[in-house]
Amino acid sequence: MANVGFYHLLSTPLERALPKLLERAREQGFVIVVRAGSAERVAQLDALLWTYEEASFLPHGSTRDGNPAAQPIWLTDRDENPNRATMLVLVDGVEPGDLSSFSRCADIFDGNDESAVAAARERWRRAREAGHELTYWQQKAAGWERRG
Repeated sequence: MANVGFYHLLSTPLERALPKLLERAREQGFVIVVRAGSAERVAQLDALLWTYEEASFLPHGSTRDGNPAAQPIWLTDRDENPNRATMLVLVDGVEPGDLSSFSRCADIFDGNDESAVAAARERWRRAREAGHELTYWQQKAAGWERRG
């Protein structure tokens, strides 16, 4: 079973929170798949990871780049794991699909959008019923606070 963490965004948008979460996951040794809601969103995240800070970037790729086995972060809108990732990051309310190849999953959702919160609650319920280990993180001004 995977460890599934739900990340409730409140004070910063995904575009600022995601790169920091990915940096930390990479520091912990994870190879990552980021699954987004559309090909257009994948293109936006691709640009973001090159430009989120002037002196930083996160090495990553997508189908546009090819060679997934060499990519430490793979951006996709499909249910796939072509880089043999150990961590799945979900954005845009996408469903996790089969988590058997991942030891960790981060489900990031916008806490200022009631429909996104309701959908996250439903994903939490299904993950709990599937027997996954769950954690809940809420964004605070000073960082993330574990709430469950």
